[in-house]
Amino acid sequence: MSADQMSVGEMLAATVPMAGTLGLEFLETTAERAVVRLPDRPAYHNHVGGPHAGAMFTLGESASGAIVLAAFGNQLDRAVPLAVKAEIGYKKLAMGTVTATAALGRPVAEVVAELDAGERPEFPVTVSLTREDGAVTGEMTVLWTLRPHS
Repeated sequence: MSADQMSVGEMLAATVPMAGTLGLEFLETTAERAVVRLPDRPAYHNHVGGPHAGAMFTLGESASGAIVLAAFGNQLDRAVPLAVKAEIGYKKLAMGTVTATAALGRPVAEVVAELDAGERPEFPVTVSLTREDGAVTGEMTVLWTLRPHS
């Protein structure tokens, strides 16, 4: 992991207290992919012994935020990234450590071109939530925007 990648995770942990509270581990943060892990801790468990749905949502949303910062961090002087809406589907019981892998749904250049044109671009980030055995336990899509500063 490079210093730039570490800084995205450190920035999220510092600016989004819930990410720090859950002890999220930012394993990879590039403009192409973000990988974030939720450690298995009893305090995060639900009534069936797996991670609580809220912890899994936060994991997925944090992975989506990491890729957004990696892809558009150089635009922060003129726009703020905001999540517009999110949808999550829980597919299988998650037990143990869960990893979220996020992918940007539109090319960075296309989104920046809309921002350059004075628009407020929107773009999806898809997230796959997996157990340690590789089974997909959930899928999430977060729609983001870059809101230009006034």
